[in-house]
Amino acid sequence: METTLRGVGVSHGVAIGEVRHMGTAVLEPPAKQIPAEEAGREQGRARKAVEAVAADLIARGNLAGGEAQAVLEAQAMMAQDPELMADVDRRIAVGSTAERAVYDAFAAYRELLANAGEYLAGRVADLDDVRNRIVARLLGVPMPGVPDSDEPYVLVARDLAPADTALLDPTLVLGFVTEEGGPTSHSAILARALGVPAVVALPGAGELAEGTLIAVDGSTGEIFVNPSDEKKTELRAAAAERKAALAASTGPGATADGHKVPLLANVGGPSDVPAAVEAGAEGVGLFRTEFLFLDDSKNAPSEKKQVEAYRQVLEAFPEGRVVVRVLDAGADKPLDFLTPADEPNPALGVRGLRALLDHPDVLRTQLTALAKAAEGLPVYLEVMAPMVADRADAKAFADACREAGLQAKFGAMVEIPSAALRARSILQEVEFLSLGTNDLAQYTFAADRQVGAVSRLQDPWQPALLDLVALSAEAAKAEGKSCGVCGEAASDPLLACVLTGLGVTSLSMGAASIPYVRATLAKYTLAQCERAAAAARAADGADEAREAARAVLSGE
Repeated sequence: METTLRGVGVSHGVAIGEVRHMGTAVLEPPAKQIPAEEAGREQGRARKAVEAVAADLIARGNLAGGEAQAVLEAQAMMAQDPELMADVDRRIAVGSTAERAVYDAFAAYRELLANAGEYLAGRVADLDDVRNRIVARLLGVPMPGVPDSDEPYVLVARDLAPADTALLDPTLVLGFVTEEGGPTSHSAILARALGVPAVVALPGAGELAEGTLIAVDGSTGEIFVNPSDEKKTELRAAAAERKAALAASTGPGATADGHKVPLLANVGGPSDVPAAVEAGAEGVGLFRTEFLFLDDSKNAPSEKKQVEAYRQVLEAFPEGRVVVRVLDAGADKPLDFLTPADEPNPALGVRGLRALLDHPDVLRTQLTALAKAAEGLPVYLEVMAPMVADRADAKAFADACREAGLQAKFGAMVEIPSAALRARSILQEVEFLSLGTNDLAQYTFAADRQVGAVSRLQDPWQPALLDLVALSAEAAKAEGKSCGVCGEAASDPLLACVLTGLGVTSLSMGAASIPYVRATLAKYTLAQCERAAAAARAADGADEAREAARAVLSGE
């Protein structure tokens, strides 16, 4: 009998296949005492297992590249955390086996994270994955991971760790469904980069029986269990129609009446560039530079290393616009040389621009490297600061750019509600705004982007978030300056129309989403987008806003 479930669709497309569940490691090793003379051997075993897991995560990251590489390198740093290892050694010294010491030390750290505010609580899934990999290696049992299968399938899991999502084989994994996660979680972002249909935050996903036939609609978030032949035909026809529309849509982004909306790509490093170019990106709207700094948490990369990496990306977009975000460290991306180690809530502490202003040498080196990388290239370089709170922040960043001799436009990211509310003031110091809707939603609703239980509040369709977008866009228009969106909200084709209607001047997203957004924008006039935006803002909730916009655009 066909039944329908609904989660949050985070990656477009339709997948029809049998359920296969994610394998898990034996989580809790037996508790037994070891003689004191064996402590040294057990400590050595623990260190070797940690080093092997960290090396495996880094190797997976190198293979995956881009977004995945940065996420996996952060996990490797988590595995090698010196405080965690000191706790493991201490537990072994008083009689625990290596595997039990790792299990208990991670459990204690897990509790600290879970109680350290919602932002850090979202790192618990990544921490659990690291623990499971280390314990599995020590116990000699299979690593957690995707199941072995010769036939394509739909992967179902409570949550997908970045290490698993990064290396999914799209020829075997037709799509995936998770019980946890949100629209801006690591797994959702990587799914879009892979082009794999995905639905997250589906209650009871783990109860889907192994081998059950399901159909996953990554656009609507619907899961059809035991779909009828008619439903399968309907979904395949809709998918074919979307594919044809994508193939027919080429060129710069624009509405049906010719209003230009440049479609840019979010990139996490040079490895993301080929996909962006292939998708027809008109430039880069968000060049995340953290990948360079995560290699070594204790030391900043040299100016020379930075110049080489930046130039690779800049050279790929001659005559195009490349917007670089300077280092956004802190919160879930701590760096020993930059961010405090003892903050009670790092998400609300010294993060982003605040950390850079506390370490002006790091900021100066990065800005100088960007200036040198752009020398002689016909590229339109723009540089923006993360986590700008007010005009003073914007001025400090602009002054630093000028002092470094940077010939580029200087901008500010709007990720904090105060920046949206005082956007016109900030624009007295910088030349453009870029809305990071992931963090803006998180800080607006006090809802961590990694926590599935609050995914309702992470939804970028929330009218309060749309109000903040509108405030920013209106301020930019009044000042004769630009206001783009580089958060994951831009990857939703319907929402892209609404953002355009709110006055946003460019949209930046993962490369895989660009064709969908281009094709959808081309269907509607600017006036229709404006009416859809007004209808969405007039709604009381995200679902109502989405339906109101859809009704306007479909002529209902």
